[in-house]
Amino acid sequence: MFTDSHCHLNFPELQSDLASILQAMEQAQVSRALCISVTLEEFDSVHQLALDHPHLWATAGVHPDSEDVREPTVDDLVRLGSLARVVAIGETGLDYYRLNGRSVQDMAWQRDRFRRHIQAARILAKPLVIHTRSAAKDTLRILREEGEDGSAGSAGGVFHCFTESAQTAKEALELGFYISFSGILTFKSAQDLRDIAATVPLDRLLIETDSPYLAPVPHRGKTNHPGYVPLVAAELARCRNRSVQEIAEITSANFSTLFKGVQV
Repeated sequence: MFTDSHCHLNFPELQSDLASILQAMEQAQVSRALCISVTLEEFDSVHQLALDHPHLWATAGVHPDSEDVREPTVDDLVRLGSLARVVAIGETGLDYYRLNGRSVQDMAWQRDRFRRHIQAARILAKPLVIHTRSAAKDTLRILREEGEDGSAGSAGGVFHCFTESAQTAKEALELGFYISFSGILTFKSAQDLRDIAATVPLDRLLIETDSPYLAPVPHRGKTNHPGYVPLVAAELARCRNRSVQEIAEITSANFSTLFKGVQV
């Protein structure tokens, strides 16, 4: 019924209790989840989850915050992205939130890494999983420069765990991207985000946990897991004046459309 479009089941907080988490997913009617790669070193553990469980899928990518790790080439990403049950490239993008004394100009390595992910996605014709934090202008600019404008040949993808402005959402949608909302949508301080969620076209909406982080209310501050994604759906349903069932069906159908070949 529900689909978690972004989680990190290979992270130690979840991997150590995987059997219980999979059971919680089943009890919560979460029928699918996408497991996200953040380094090449950890890719095998992400991929193995998808190989071992028919309701899990994987991505191939290196997170913009991942430093002191193996730097991916386009060939690396194409090779891994071609493997069975790998349905997207990412998590990729830009993050200027933690510059740690560096300037935006110093983050050229992030921008170069992002471009390689886009190029690989276009070769594979698989969508991108985009992370952007305090870097929306550059994220959108680089997507456009690499040909991601929604036209034929675009890879497309999703802006995951969306927390940016209404203008960023508008521009991402114009480029053909989907918008995914996480447990942040349930936070008391997130009214601006709920206002954005109320306006995104229904056929471009996704939901996620980004677990083990960002557990939705009433579990905020605890370890998050895919079994909590119905709480995100419930908040989105309130934003859209729809039933939770409708939001579950809409977002699950959108997941199947974006990540081609992924069925219930």
